[in-house]
Amino acid sequence: MKKKTRWPIYLIIGLIITFIAFTVPLPYYIEVPGTSEDIRKVLQVNNQPDQEEGSYQFVTVGVKHARMVDLVYAWLTPFTDIRSAKEMTGGSSDAEFMRINQFYMETSQNMAKYQGLKAAGKEIELKYLGVYVLTVTDNSTFKGILNIADTVTAVNDKTFESSKEMVDYVNSQTLGDKVKVTYQEDGKVKTAEGKIITLENGKNGIGIGLIDRTEVSSDVPIKFSTAGIGGPSAGMMFSLSIYTQIADPTLRNGRIIAGTGSIDRDGNVGDIGGIDKKVVAAAKKGATVFFAPNNPVTEEAKKANPNAKSNYDTAVEAAEMIKTDMKIVPVKTLQDAIDYLKNNRFQL
Repeated sequence: MKKKTRWPIYLIIGLIITFIAFTVPLPYYIEVPGTSEDIRKVLQVNNQPDQEEGSYQFVTVGVKHARMVDLVYAWLTPFTDIRSAKEMTGGSSDAEFMRINQFYMETSQNMAKYQGLKAAGKEIELKYLGVYVLTVTDNSTFKGILNIADTVTAVNDKTFESSKEMVDYVNSQTLGDKVKVTYQEDGKVKTAEGKIITLENGKNGIGIGLIDRTEVSSDVPIKFSTAGIGGPSAGMMFSLSIYTQIADPTLRNGRIIAGTGSIDRDGNVGDIGGIDKKVVAAAKKGATVFFAPNNPVTEEAKKANPNAKSNYDTAVEAAEMIKTDMKIVPVKTLQDAIDYLKNNRFQL
């Protein structure tokens, strides 16, 4: 008597596993090198096209929901990282995460306008309107009261000139103290009371993630077209492009110049994530210069990861791994980038 063959069962099981591996999303994301884009695609200054040779490039990180096959790919591929959903979005939904990144982009553009025009010697006014609420922690007494996109304008009836002033004031309050928050929700001014809690970093606070809400005004028209692009990391390169078109149109001297880093109201360049992937993307585009934030690793970051490295050191390592001739240039301020290009104007 012949044994019954089981290959149809194995085939069906294999097909099911393959289907799951290629189609079912997991609670993880993968980050990969994204694209390096000519800033002229998204920025116009003074209603004039930038027709000078070369280009300034802003660089992205590709992010996608992971499936099983993506995790295997990430394990086998350099410059590809796996992030948990909590790590990537902070617990926000995909829609909320995109909205949060749009607020980062809005602030980045305003800071870039302010710094670019200020460095070029043009008059510009930056008005601080408060802070956007980006997240509310589960243990916050304002959970269910404050929501994403609300604008906090005062704490205990005190107003501030920057988010740092607001954060420093709230951090200085005593654990358990009552605190009153004034905020705008859908254009309406409201108030709410809660208590000071201990944050994850050990400091006192009210348990909200935030970013500056600002407004700029100038006689120089500047137009951004960044629909679908979020985050703060193009701020420094936007600032550099604005400065160049106003003050020194030939500063690029035909070079393809890439870089990354946020920009603040004082012209400081801030750290960003995924810089190794951005180096890869910029090198593929043919950039000869890449500006990288060069800030020391904070004690908080060292505690979380004893092997933490600065953006600049990480960028240098990535450049060495892919054996690119692209020059990695450390910058701490917008002026550092301007000075480097002026002092090396004729190096291609």
